[in-house]
Amino acid sequence: MPQPDHDLTHARHDPAHCLAPGLFRSIKRGERKRSKLDVTYTFGDGESVRFVGFEPLGADDLRVLQGIVALGGPSGLLLTPEPTAKTAQQLRTDLETRFDAVNQDGLVVRESLSKLLAEIGMTDSGDNIKALKASLLRMSNVTVVVMKDKRQAAFHLMSHAFDEADGRLWVGLNPRVAEAILGRRSYARIDMAEVRALKTAPARLIHQRLCGWISPGKFGRVGIDTLCGYVWPNEATGSTMRMRRQTTRKALAELVCIGWSVSEYASGKWEIGRPKSP
Repeated sequence: MPQPDHDLTHARHDPAHCLAPGLFRSIKRGERKRSKLDVTYTFGDGESVRFVGFEPLGADDLRVLQGIVALGGPSGLLLTPEPTAKTAQQLRTDLETRFDAVNQDGLVVRESLSKLLAEIGMTDSGDNIKALKASLLRMSNVTVVVMKDKRQAAFHLMSHAFDEADGRLWVGLNPRVAEAILGRRSYARIDMAEVRALKTAPARLIHQRLCGWISPGKFGRVGIDTLCGYVWPNEATGSTMRMRRQTTRKALAELVCIGWSVSEYASGKWEIGRPKSP
């Protein structure tokens, strides 16, 4: 079977969406029916971003969002506060921009479901398309609130629609992600070849978090329990914690396979080196 063509080299992602602890995490079967999403990330000079949703987000959602953000680089179109096209108007309405975000630009990505799946290393099987649609709905229901000093901006993480004429997908990306893609704010660079090569959910979750704070060609030091927290944000002890550490070590081995350097310089303490960008 021929391999799909991959056009995307990297995604320029918003660091807050990469680094917010627990925004994307390991999810057990059935957990989405019982749990909610409510995560706040504080950074910089008193700025905070809060994500609230009806369901938690997992590594599957992370992967989909990475692909959409990557597609937004070469083919994204500005989603202005007052778009004229009907579909763009609907995407803007569904983003529900409020407060300072009312006058901020978003970004529109228009692509086929098959192309999006291929770019994140998945086939366009019926099950994968069904899972993709569920992920889009889940993320479109997440509200993001940004606070700095006494100023506030709010919007949905994304909005989406399907073009009934040609079956293509439209996604409206929120202003914060749009600014990162457009280079209007600092961004985390995520290598899409690495995204496609990773095999497990823990490796994907750890990879994005590391991409959020280790620049290409640089090194960072981190403890094993901190890495575990990238996958499972809730605390654990005993056998559960031992299992998490073992799984995390396997995820680090996946990073080595895609070109990262990983060295345990002391018991449970790791120096991790990120490859230089091509």
